Amino acid sequence: MVIKVINPGLSTTIQDLGRPGYFHLGIPLGGAMDRLALRAANLLVGNDEGAACLEAVFVGPELEFAKETVIAVTGADMPMKIDGEEKPGWTAIKVKSGQTLSFDFLSKGARIYIAVAGGIDVPIVLGSRSTYIIGALGGFQGRAIANNDELPIGPSGRLSEGASLEGSLRPKMATPAELRVLPGLYWHRLQKISMGSFFDDQWKVASEADRMGYRFRGGRALQFVDREPPFGAGSDPSNIVDSCYPYGSIQVPGGTEPIILHRDAVSGGGYCTIGTVISADMDMIGQMQPNTPTRFVEVDMKMALAARAHRAALLQSIRHALA
Repeated sequence: MVIKVINPGLSTTIQDLGRPGYFHLGIPLGGAMDRLALRAANLLVGNDEGAACLEAVFVGPELEFAKETVIAVTGADMPMKIDGEEKPGWTAIKVKSGQTLSFDFLSKGARIYIAVAGGIDVPIVLGSRSTYIIGALGGFQGRAIANNDELPIGPSGRLSEGASLEGSLRPKMATPAELRVLPGLYWHRLQKISMGSFFDDQWKVASEADRMGYRFRGGRALQFVDREPPFGAGSDPSNIVDSCYPYGSIQVPGGTEPIILHRDAVSGGGYCTIGTVISADMDMIGQMQPNTPTRFVEVDMKMALAARAHRAALLQSIRHALA
């Protein structure tokens, strides 16, 4: 079975849970920006929760199905339609052969996940079907989908529609959004006044927000402690001798606009990282639109681990609800 792409949307790629184990070679984890939404979509249609789905940003694709199947759309609020008739999200929906899936305008969030029973059956590259566009790796020919592409779908078991995930189990974002941050290895490079202002100020997501990283602006510029640049570091006050970047790292080139490194980010570089967004909040970043008001909230390791446990418990509740 295949799905024909009538209109690819703005930027639609094939994603799963990524390809761990190659970051030391400069190949990022990649995968879904909102991993919980991808898992939920797969569970709704009876797939393994790490099966390959479509991730669409801001504008949904238009797809024609060559065979009867079951689909589910999760993530952002972007009303889905089957042959022009609106259908609910976070629900397993049966699609007949020849029918077309399309989407209305985005109202909340940034990314949707389209799961199809059987998963999207593109070749596995380094353990994953995820698209890494910068490296032309994985997905459908290493790129975003395009008009007239035909996406292969894997074999599925019994097709069952009607399963739905109740609203209490769907992640919600506060206003302003709150991103919990563990101060990092180079936090000491900030002057004390900037240590306070970073967490006190309200920031906004800038237009430069993609799979590599999210830039924020609107807060006060950060001041760095004066020092003589060490050998191998640049002259910018935020420069260091090259170091590794974990996922969620926050770098502030020139001290003006924090950048949170996300799924397709590089593995190291010469800007100091003042902290790291905790793993429990990384999915939320993938659903933030430009101009979303945001506050950074300081946490310690104990709080970060508690948040991770709470996130794991939510995922387990979703598994039970859709078993």
